[in-house]
Amino acid sequence: QVQLVESGGGLVQAGGSLRLSCAASGGTLGAYIMGWFRQAPGKEREFVAYISRSGVTTYYADSVKDRFAISRDNAKNTAYLQMNSLKPEDTAVYYCAADRDLRLSMAIFDYDYWGQGTQVTVSS
Repeated sequence: QVQLVESGGGLVQAGGSLRLSCAASGGTLGAYIMGWFRQAPGKEREFVAYISRSGVTTYYADSVKDRFAISRDNAKNTAYLQMNSLKPEDTAVYYCAADRDLRLSMAIFDYDYWGQGTQVTVSS
């Protein structure tokens, strides 16, 4: 069973950038589709982005498209989320997740393993 640990969150001004990392242990990251999700206070957890096992295929929520970039380094067992042009509405706890399935998915319930989350706060 893979364990996931996010890092890189923090407080940033609007327009700034952050890079989140998701380190995996107890398993090989390359065996999983990786996703990033976020949950703002009082809101449901929502899909942000996913990346295929090879890294060739990525997909983004409309709200982050052209601002965020998901990537992975299977040799380092780490996935990343580069967040640029941050907005106050991006404030949330960000979670990485791993999916054992063959099919790429945006659905929360398709992901099997989750990190504990990292807080991102964007000030206006």
